Amino acid sequence: MFPDDSKPTNTSNAALVRQALSEDHVRVKNLINDMMALDFEGRDGLPAMKQIAALRDLHEKDLAELPEGFDASMVDPVWQEIVTGADRKQGLTGLRACALMAVRKNLKGGRMWIDHSEDFRSRDGMLISKEEWKKKRSVLMGTLNMPVDPDRFIEPLLATLAVSVQALGETVEADKVTIGDKGQMHIPPIEAMEVDENVTNTRDAMFRAIGEKQLSDVMVEVDVACNFSEALLGRKADSTNELLATYGALLAHGTEVSAKSVSAMIPGMEVSQLTSAMRSLEAHGRLRKANERVLAYQHQFAITKLWDRGDKASSDMMSLDATQHLYSARVDPRRRTHAVGIYTHVLGSYGIFHDEAIVLNVRQHSIAVQGAESYNASRQSDEIKLSLLAVDTHGYTNAAMATAKGLGFDLCPRLKNLSEQKLFVPRGFEVPESLGRAAVGTIALKTIKAGYDDFLRMLASVKIGRVTPKFLLEKLGSAAQGDPLFKTLDSLGRLLRTIYLCEYHSNPEFRREIHTLLNRGESVHQLQRAVYSGRLEPERGRRDSEMRAISGSHALLSNILIAWNTAQMQAVVDKWRKEKHRHPLEDAWLRRMGPAHFGHVNFRGMLTFSIDKYVDALLRNQEAAKRRARG
Repeated sequence: MFPDDSKPTNTSNAALVRQALSEDHVRVKNLINDMMALDFEGRDGLPAMKQIAALRDLHEKDLAELPEGFDASMVDPVWQEIVTGADRKQGLTGLRACALMAVRKNLKGGRMWIDHSEDFRSRDGMLISKEEWKKKRSVLMGTLNMPVDPDRFIEPLLATLAVSVQALGETVEADKVTIGDKGQMHIPPIEAMEVDENVTNTRDAMFRAIGEKQLSDVMVEVDVACNFSEALLGRKADSTNELLATYGALLAHGTEVSAKSVSAMIPGMEVSQLTSAMRSLEAHGRLRKANERVLAYQHQFAITKLWDRGDKASSDMMSLDATQHLYSARVDPRRRTHAVGIYTHVLGSYGIFHDEAIVLNVRQHSIAVQGAESYNASRQSDEIKLSLLAVDTHGYTNAAMATAKGLGFDLCPRLKNLSEQKLFVPRGFEVPESLGRAAVGTIALKTIKAGYDDFLRMLASVKIGRVTPKFLLEKLGSAAQGDPLFKTLDSLGRLLRTIYLCEYHSNPEFRREIHTLLNRGESVHQLQRAVYSGRLEPERGRRDSEMRAISGSHALLSNILIAWNTAQMQAVVDKWRKEKHRHPLEDAWLRRMGPAHFGHVNFRGMLTFSIDKYVDALLRNQEAAKRRARG
């Protein structure tokens, strides 16, 4: 139907985006004019810096279109047709849009920076300087559990790779793993464990013995045991009203109930008292300290050792529905509603040890590594640290796997995309014949060795607290392709991912362990959704500090329920073991039970906090003395 002399139409999505931007003269101009006021700095010869300089010159001349003979060599090739086209006004808008896209990519990749910015500072400026690294390298290496020589670091990995690849080859020969036409590896789904009636009956009987409880009573009992309110206030409460306001603020932040509704649920509570207490919870670090106290209280019980030794965890995101007018809200691709993300790290014993509010639809690798490293850094030398963190596909990248390995733990993703299950081995590495159909790529060990010293400098900078893993990994995403450090981390990450995939495919028990950790995290998410069953109020979450308070309060309420359930389960276990003849109990049954239950806890209704029973434990001494004097 088209004439023969018609030009072929480029209908790619990227081309349509470029065309739309080049025609949006007003908004692109306003945005670039505001952006040019910023003090950008970048690496020498960066095209984006040349584009910004050219636009500033054109802006000073107050030109409405691109002049004839403009040097467009600085423009990306995909923009050349628009910038050099006959429509000079559209060409100027195309240049502005090209600069916007280039600046965005270079800021994310760390090739450009703004010194006064918190999120877009210079990556190299945050690391230990090369001069300081040369002088103090031997001292700073003491913070790392890494060899100085790259060969000593790589050789054990290659030995592990050889064993893992051989095991995978034997698994393929045994038809336990199949290889598709395009080289993808397919494994049968893990068979669910048989339902043991003893476990089901014992669990039901245990929670019948625990009985129903009001959320307010649960909060008070856990507070008496670990004084999380003291961490929230920075001291013990001076009065009953102050403690009630703290509990109410925790509920107003951590549930969908508004401050006005919470004040109506607590007799005698004024809305002004509650809003003031809510602001105090936004103070940096208070909610995190309170969560640490509750988590330590839960781990006092012997039953938690049956669930996990404390060296494994999982991390994942859950979404909270929100208004579309919230600046951090994005459309949830599953439910097609606007929402914000709450990213949590859950121990194998079900406790939440790290939480953070994030934007949906972004890679979560940086937060996953950040949470695990901050937890390990807070542990004493004689305490157990994380050695394994299970994540989903969004929680990993090659750079994240390499960084996690350098920091002392393994990042273990459950990969959804078969394209990400490609194996990578060094050049000349012998692969079993049974893997001949598998998709196998090559990696250059010399790339890892060449950047190994910068890799150590990066790890040392993290260990001494100069920079966080989150900041570094956000600057080492796909936008950093071509960067020497990115090449090193990407190559090392591919090697580590290959070792992990071989273990994952050939070892069903290891695969079950990863799935178990992730499933425990999902069970905690179900509890969290019971705590926060609605959506964010339109007026909430508009400040970063408020989003941190919402995330931290939500995690704290969830931890309080988990800790209380753990304490009650331990009490029932201790009682039943004394009555062995009436209630037989085995450790194997307890391992398959968890404390993330919520059906027996009432979250709504009038909240009466029985503080009078625990005055000495919850209030300051002078208030307790007054109450004792009044009888």
